[in-house]
Amino acid sequence: MDTGIVAIAHFDNPAKKGVVDFLSKILRWERKCMIPTSSFLGAYHIMTEYIGVERVAAHKALIKTLELRSPAFYEDISIDLAVDAITYADGYHVESWDGYIIALSRLFNAPVIYSIDKELMKKVREVKVVNPISEEDFKKYNEWLRRRTHKRTVQFGNRT
Repeated sequence: MDTGIVAIAHFDNPAKKGVVDFLSKILRWERKCMIPTSSFLGAYHIMTEYIGVERVAAHKALIKTLELRSPAFYEDISIDLAVDAITYADGYHVESWDGYIIALSRLFNAPVIYSIDKELMKKVREVKVVNPISEEDFKKYNEWLRRRTHKRTVQFGNRT
């Protein structure tokens, strides 16, 4: 099952009832279908970043489903790690994948997360977040990236 279906089942919308009915059959193992636990991280991101679902509401809804520990869950990420990832994402107001990295660092007692995400560096307190790229090289990279994305925008703009 794709992450979009997981997301739709966890917030009020016109398709929710039908999707919840479908998902319930899968979670009870009446209908055989595998749901990757990582799809819950994607659902949290979709719900909070694109649909505007309040973070705490998204967190509670997704965690409630994960805690069912259905045999339909394919643990590409353990259920406990998915729960922790969404909890950190909610608590720190970061993306779900960043919550996953925080959960992993806690699981393995890793004192450092290497990331280029400046917001993550500001928000996370219990683990040190470090950009391993020198300031000079990172500045050059960002300038290169701006030129590259600007060039693409111009190229795409000429096609229409």
